[in-house]
Amino acid sequence: MALAPRLELRQGQALVMTPQLQQAIKLLQLSNLELAEFVEQELERNPLLEASAAEPDVTDRTLDTREAENDFQPATSSETALTLTDDGPLPGRDGDLDTGYENVYADESRSDAANDAAAEAPGPQGSDWQNLKTGSGGAGGDGEFSLEATLTRETTLGEHLTEQLNMAIKDDRQRMIGAYLIDQVNEAGYITTDISELAEKLGAELAEVERVLKTLQTFDPAGICARSLKECLAIQLRERDRLDPTMQIFLDHLELFARRDFELLMKLCGADREDIASMVEDIRGCNPKPGLAFGGEPVVPVIPDVFVRQRADGSWAIELNSETLPRVLVNQQYYAEVSKFSADPKAKAYLSECLNTANWLVKSLDQRARTILKVASEIVRQQDAFLVHGIQHLRPLNLKTVADAISMHESTVSRVTANKYIATPRGIFEMKYFFTSSIASSEGGEAHSAEAVRHRIRDLIEAELPDAVLSDDNIVDILKRSGIDIARRTVAKYREAMNIPSSVQRRRDKRAYA
Repeated sequence: MALAPRLELRQGQALVMTPQLQQAIKLLQLSNLELAEFVEQELERNPLLEASAAEPDVTDRTLDTREAENDFQPATSSETALTLTDDGPLPGRDGDLDTGYENVYADESRSDAANDAAAEAPGPQGSDWQNLKTGSGGAGGDGEFSLEATLTRETTLGEHLTEQLNMAIKDDRQRMIGAYLIDQVNEAGYITTDISELAEKLGAELAEVERVLKTLQTFDPAGICARSLKECLAIQLRERDRLDPTMQIFLDHLELFARRDFELLMKLCGADREDIASMVEDIRGCNPKPGLAFGGEPVVPVIPDVFVRQRADGSWAIELNSETLPRVLVNQQYYAEVSKFSADPKAKAYLSECLNTANWLVKSLDQRARTILKVASEIVRQQDAFLVHGIQHLRPLNLKTVADAISMHESTVSRVTANKYIATPRGIFEMKYFFTSSIASSEGGEAHSAEAVRHRIRDLIEAELPDAVLSDDNIVDILKRSGIDIARRTVAKYREAMNIPSSVQRRRDKRAYA
């Protein structure tokens, strides 16, 4: 068989996102602070972009959730969505600007591979827009390499604690409580808000919140998440095996140590001067502000992207936080005047590129706001029971459920819920915290939230008597009679995740304390 070169014409289908669409998607997953910084850079770079002092028209959606708990109704009213554009139509807006988030296809790995070539193509404003795709700023506006952009930042205290939380706690509901507590930790590493108030906001039992807090207090650095100086020192001394009853009395009277009233301390502790000096040395070896070890950057307060409040009639009002929304518009008059009197082809080409980029940014910001609001509204509709009754009523929810409900792709919903916060009557939560796993119903009804099932298991175990300790099989039978289809190994896994010993060990413990 002879080998020879030849030309063949083949027809095939391939979906490749334009660089503009790729960059619009990247805008979607930026936090409000990152977005504000990005827009500020574009205002400096693009002469046709201007900051608008006018308040944007922020959408206020109302969700009627007064119907049956399992029958969530669509929004009863929806006003005009956020508009960040000027009054007149923008040239090229409907033709060249590809920012349709709904066009993202299902196979993320294939999309990344298929668009490598497109990503290398120059998008709006050249290489600076490519920096948005990679999340870096390796090149400046002139295309030169920026050494500062390659520097890494220190891990924040919140990130350090969250990483340990994800490893230490597997229970979704307890992890949500832990994340909420971590948000309350100040720069010094203390939680100053009353725990009972936090439990009331979450709609959780005080004992459960305190159990999660005790777990957080075992994290690094030692002494973190304490509620007072005495507790902070006690955590560190306990870790060193120095918290004996005498030391506890010393900590209970720290004010005497501050006044250097060692005579009274010796009397209260029943210790001599040498023992007191030894305890003082141990205390001086502790860190009274453990959080400052991560003090390279100031603690940034969480700013919600969406506000949720309940109206008098029981419906939910969902609105975007207008304070975090960049307000920009395109100066078409300046573009028209310069284009009219400029004869330089390069100048006209540059202005045309600036106009296309400005139009793209305005449209992308508008669609980003619409998408965030749409996803937040569906989350509120799905998790209405949590907002009304508390964390034990958190519904099972996944990305696909929300994506199908609002006719978007799962990857878009995933990007929206990353780094976005929603302020509710029960506190401020990251949107991704509302997604939890589910347990099937044995009666063919609605699935049960895994958190609710864990809560039920804990209640059953806490209510058991010393002579009637429930085995895992007993718990399975009780749950199935109440309509929860669960396997024995799942009960054992949940029990172990909550640090609850086996029935044999519990029986021994209960008899020992009886």
